[in-house]
Amino acid sequence: MNRYPARAIPATALKELRATDDAGRPMEPYTARTDGVPLACVGSPLRCCLRAIEEGERVALVSYAPLRRWAAGTGAAPGAYDEQGPVFIHAEECPGPDPAATGHPHARAGALRTLRRYDGRGRIVGGRYFEIPEDAAGGFEAAFDEAFADPAVALVHVRALEYGCFLYEVRRP
Repeated sequence: MNRYPARAIPATALKELRATDDAGRPMEPYTARTDGVPLACVGSPLRCCLRAIEEGERVALVSYAPLRRWAAGTGAAPGAYDEQGPVFIHAEECPGPDPAATGHPHARAGALRTLRRYDGRGRIVGGRYFEIPEDAAGGFEAAFDEAFADPAVALVHVRALEYGCFLYEVRRP
């Protein structure tokens, strides 16, 4: 059982990002191709539905500020900890994550992640380098148990280590 569900980018935020991203740029959609034109993205993680991009899908690479958007809804003030970065989303509305999906998204054994912890003010209060083990579900559950053992931790951002890209968010249960 997954006690720490991954949160995709919320539908309201996706609607806004499809118009103008968090860096103020209009969305530029394209069709994902295996030859990488205009951008190599097939197999990359989608943050709207928490699965990999498939060839032929209409997608966009947009700038997203997950902590800023969380803070706007909670009244937190992350200050300098607010940041934005690139994420792939479907160019058109999608149904979101598969409700029947189990486990943690983008959980390929051996992949490297950073689990960045934030308090209720939106300030970083720790982090953890994490190599996904063969038992990905067990490894993630243990890492989130560790993070939320600190009562100050309100949420955790899971990020790809290689590029630092935001993958998804987990909130205190």
